Amino acid sequence: MSFSDKMNRLEALIVAAKRAGAHQADAVLSSGVSISVGRRLGKVEEIERSESENIGLRVFIGQRSAIVSSGYIDSTEFDRLAEQAVGMARMVPEDQFASIPEAVPAGDVTTLDLVDPVEPAVEALLERAAAAEEAALAVPGVTNSEGAGVSWSRTTTGLVTSHGFSGFYTRSKHSISVAPVAGGGVGMQRDYETCSTTHASDLEDPATLGRQAAERAVRRLNPVRPKTGSLPVVYHPRVASGLIGHFSSAMNGAAIARGTSFLKDCIGKSVFGTNISIIDDPLRPRGTRSRMFDGEGQPTSRRVLIENGVLTTWLLDSRSAAQLNLTTTGHASRNSSTPPAPSASNLYVQPGVLSAAELIADIRLGLYIIELIGHGVNGITGDYSRGAAGFMIRNGVIAEPVAEITIAGNLRQMYAELTPANDLEFRRGTDSPTVRVEGMTVAGA
Repeated sequence: MSFSDKMNRLEALIVAAKRAGAHQADAVLSSGVSISVGRRLGKVEEIERSESENIGLRVFIGQRSAIVSSGYIDSTEFDRLAEQAVGMARMVPEDQFASIPEAVPAGDVTTLDLVDPVEPAVEALLERAAAAEEAALAVPGVTNSEGAGVSWSRTTTGLVTSHGFSGFYTRSKHSISVAPVAGGGVGMQRDYETCSTTHASDLEDPATLGRQAAERAVRRLNPVRPKTGSLPVVYHPRVASGLIGHFSSAMNGAAIARGTSFLKDCIGKSVFGTNISIIDDPLRPRGTRSRMFDGEGQPTSRRVLIENGVLTTWLLDSRSAAQLNLTTTGHASRNSSTPPAPSASNLYVQPGVLSAAELIADIRLGLYIIELIGHGVNGITGDYSRGAAGFMIRNGVIAEPVAEITIAGNLRQMYAELTPANDLEFRRGTDSPTVRVEGMTVAGA
């Protein structure tokens, strides 16, 4: 069945919902195929191919709504699904803020270039995994491997609403991960590298990823615990992105409407330093989270969330926007079994002017963090406490490895004292350059 035929069936499902008594309805479809391979110590451990298809129907009876979902599309079941959803909706409490927004035309999704037209052969995926792991194992000091994994997927998402919206887009994804182990006995250390892109041609060289991960694993051998104190902390990009993820959660419209965010009173105020701008860009070509319309069929747009340090907007879907007496920002995300909720797309920190080396050059004593452990972040107060590992910085140079430490602070203060380097790369969906944060509490020996 072609995807256009499946979209026609979504239209038919909306008709069935109306026939069953729904006042409003929308239907979402996700259809995809994926291949993943795993390799460890030269042996293939996994080859998996899967195909999936899910359909979800949301109906409204006045201000009451319900969702039903199914793992297959069978038009003979549409009336039953619709009647089931309508029956459920009649039994739930009213929600004065929930509704299906009016249809607004979206742009041409082909301009985003989200589809790599070539489905890779399993042999090609295994070659990438082999290149990553063999390069890692070739680094002196590497003694073992947690393996290398490579995957590819192609997913199509479609949405139809009773207000006249109908649209779909397809996205491909290529991923590589590798995790070498160095040392032996209780002194072993591991590290990792990952990369995800929509097109295979944008992937980083697998051997380079493997070698970088292995060299860091070896450098992490024989870690020490620094003395407890207050130090500047520099975050490697892969962990710096977590700081931006906490920001994204704090400015989520649902949290703002509930009053459960430490940023709830900060719209129009300085949150970061004047050297910081944070962008959410769902229209970036080949972006891993790019899309022309959101989970409610609303058009998306590039937004500067932090402009010269100032918080300019929230991430809103139609429900959180209604709660705040605002309009949606086109950030609704959903799947076949859940209602829409706000979520960022391609989120990133604008790079600064200093290189990573220049960012640490004046630090007499500090920490360079490459791995974080645990989830010690209080979204209401902004209090931040994470287990960490990395390296000491001594006289502007990365020095001995450290582990079993805790770094702590408050995100409001951390954001105000954050400085970015110029090494931004788009690799994760939420991306950041290396960043430096002053005066964090380090709990060590």
